Amino acid sequence: MRDLLRAGASGALVLAMMFGTAVVLWVAVPVGWLYIGSQVQEASDSVGLALLVMLAGVVVSIVAVVPMLGWLNRKHLELRQARGLEPHGQTALEAVMTVSALVAVLVFVVWFFVFEGPGPSLAPR
Repeated sequence: MRDLLRAGASGALVLAMMFGTAVVLWVAVPVGWLYIGSQVQEASDSVGLALLVMLAGVVVSIVAVVPMLGWLNRKHLELRQARGLEPHGQTALEAVMTVSALVAVLVFVVWFFVFEGPGPSLAPR
């Protein structure tokens, strides 16, 4: 990871933007569309319609976010080349997606087991 940061301050900014975009992909997109789907299900009383809206929304969101990640990765590579650094086997995008996925899973596990707990929250305790 230290080698990825050698592109300078602008490279670190691009990495931070890439990490934020990856967190949006892993967290905000699913949670946002689950919320929208719940609102659709409440308004229409149709689980099928809610699932269709959520599926379509997630696919459209992913199609919108992934090209941004690719663009940020290309910018990071350009910044590294401008500093005279050789390209190496692993791109910044690979590292960012791996770390952000691990962070998302860890946050979910902590939320699930520490704060919420298994089972419905409306059930008597």
